[in-house]
Amino acid sequence: MSGWARSLRLRLLLAGLVAAGLALAAATAGLSLLFERHAERQLARELSALAEGIAAQLDRAMPGGDWTLSAPPGDPRYDRPLSGFYWQVSRAAGGAPLLQSRSLWDATLAPPADAPMNETLFPLPGPGGEALLALRLPVTMPARLGGERLVVLAARDAAELRAAAADFRRDLLPFLGVIAFALLAAFGAQVAVGLAPLRRMRARLAAIGSGQAARLGEEGFPSEILPLARELDGLLAQRERDVAAARARAGDLAHGLKTPIQVLLAEAERLEWPMEAAEQRETAAAVGEAAEAMRRHVERELSRARRALRGRGDRAEPLRVARRLIAVLARTAEGARLDWVMEGEPGPLAAIHEDDLAEALGAVMENAARFASARVRIALRQAPGRLALSVTDDGPGIPPERHAEALRRGGRLDEAGPGTGLGLAIAREILEEVGGALELGPTAPGAMTVTLRLPAG
Repeated sequence: MSGWARSLRLRLLLAGLVAAGLALAAATAGLSLLFERHAERQLARELSALAEGIAAQLDRAMPGGDWTLSAPPGDPRYDRPLSGFYWQVSRAAGGAPLLQSRSLWDATLAPPADAPMNETLFPLPGPGGEALLALRLPVTMPARLGGERLVVLAARDAAELRAAAADFRRDLLPFLGVIAFALLAAFGAQVAVGLAPLRRMRARLAAIGSGQAARLGEEGFPSEILPLARELDGLLAQRERDVAAARARAGDLAHGLKTPIQVLLAEAERLEWPMEAAEQRETAAAVGEAAEAMRRHVERELSRARRALRGRGDRAEPLRVARRLIAVLARTAEGARLDWVMEGEPGPLAAIHEDDLAEALGAVMENAARFASARVRIALRQAPGRLALSVTDDGPGIPPERHAEALRRGGRLDEAGPGTGLGLAIAREILEEVGGALELGPTAPGAMTVTLRLPAG
């Protein structure tokens, strides 16, 4: 892309230059047309006055005699041959002219039969082939002169009108040049004022990059730029949340790998000394457990990374995912002893990837299977734009004052049992990433309900 195309300022100035040029060209054409119309009306008035004056001076010695002009027009151009100033008098019925100006010399003017009368101009070829503008005035002579109907024709060379229009355009050009300069200066000032918010935004972005500010804010931005500033502030806030989440994940990973690594180091030191078979088996088991713990942490972080790369068009059917998880859990020792019940109509979709829903719901269902006495019930309810997938077990339940602790990372209410206390916390994070939520309760003695709030797909 060329340099001018990259510059918004130059593009706006070029657009303004083109617009100003077109506007001035249209103004020139319009003003010239108005001047020509005004000049034509003025010429029509002059020719009409000439024709009326000639009609008033017509006379004859006796009825049936020759027509004469008692006082010819005072303008000498009507006497100079082929001067472009002409008049003639003829009968309304037609025929050769009765009188005509000396400027016609030995030529006559022949208007078309459909030429208008009175004050309407019409084009007419002159004696030398030049273009004339003519006007015809019908006259009925008084009875003492015979009452004859005559037509007075007055004409003038159209070149004079065209020359006047050309002079007007020449006189107009300097004035239009001044207007063009003023328009360009005004447009340049308008562009500078209009782009000022963008310069202000660039300065604030530079301040954010240097650490002097955290947000663009809304002060000083017009309503057209304000949505962009808000979107950028939203992106900055999301970036901060992503950085905080990345730090938390890094801390979780480091914390999760720290203990297995220490176990591996300790077992490696033991391997340096002679060991009995039983001790070797203990060491092997410890190494296996540490490696398995490290594998789980790594798999969890990889799952998070995959979720971050997924798009917004993901869809999953909650009951189908739940049915698949039941088929897996029913083969485990804890799940095989339970009665799994599903409620709800199949078909509704949630706006979440199927693997993410399986991971979140699987963590909740594993937790229910661990504490349930005999039954786990899974129910799907619909609301406008939302789905609620609840998992209820008949276990001991969790007191309401300890709900927050149960959803906290590493929060374990049963220290004697297996687990790391990350299942419900991970499920909550997965749901929050897609605009959902994880809720505990309502609970009662001998019951526990965990509800997955999901955006409808």
